[in-house]
Amino acid sequence: MRVVLAEDVYLLREGLAHILRAHGFEVAAAVETGEDLLDAVADREPDLAIVDVRLPPGYSDEGLRAAIEARRRRPGLPVLVLSQYVEQIYARELLADGAGGVGYLLKDRVFDTRHFVDALRRVASGGTAMDPEVVAKLIGGTSPRHPIALLTPRERDVLQLMAQGRSNAAVAERLHVSEGTVGKHIAAIFAKLGLEPADDTNRRVLAVLTYLNRS
Repeated sequence: MRVVLAEDVYLLREGLAHILRAHGFEVAAAVETGEDLLDAVADREPDLAIVDVRLPPGYSDEGLRAAIEARRRRPGLPVLVLSQYVEQIYARELLADGAGGVGYLLKDRVFDTRHFVDALRRVASGGTAMDPEVVAKLIGGTSPRHPIALLTPRERDVLQLMAQGRSNAAVAERLHVSEGTVGKHIAAIFAKLGLEPADDTNRRVLAVLTYLNRS
C-alpha cells in the first residue's frame, strides 16, 4: 500500500515513516507542506494520505485544506488526519464529500501501534477511524429537522461508536448487548436515514458521515 505523509516536524515525520515501513506500507513521499502534499499525490498516486492539520507556512489549517484539495483533484483518495488539533470547519468539509475513507486521530491519544495501523488500513479500504474526542467536538447539536433526530438514544449510541470505526462485535461489547441486537439497531439506522442497499456505496460510512455532518 502506497502512502504519502505530510508532517512538518522532522523527527515525527521520520518516526511515522519508520512505523509505516515496518508494517508493510510503502512510503511514496514524506513531505512537510500542503503544496508538497498535492505534488506527491499527483506524482505518486498513493492509496492513502496521512496529513497533519497545521503545516507551513502559516501553521493554521494548511494541511486540512490541502487534503480537501487533494480529494477534489483525486476523488475518493482516502485521507487520515493526524493532528493535535480539531479544526471543525475544514474537518466537516473533508467529511462531507462522502467519497473515500476518512479518519481523524489526535496525536497525543494514539497509544498503540497496532490500533494505529488498523485505523490506517480501515481508512484505506474506505472506512472511517475517528477519535472519540474528535467525534464529540464535531457533532454539536442536532436540528429537529435533521434525520439524526429520528434516531433513538440507543441508536445514536451505536452510530457514535460506528463513527469511531468500531466493528459490530466491538459495539456490542461496549454497550453490553448481543451482536444481533447491534445488527437490528444498525438496520433501523439505515432505514431512518434513508440509506438503501447499493453496490457502489457503503451505507455504514454514509451513516457515519450523516451523523458527523449534522447541524
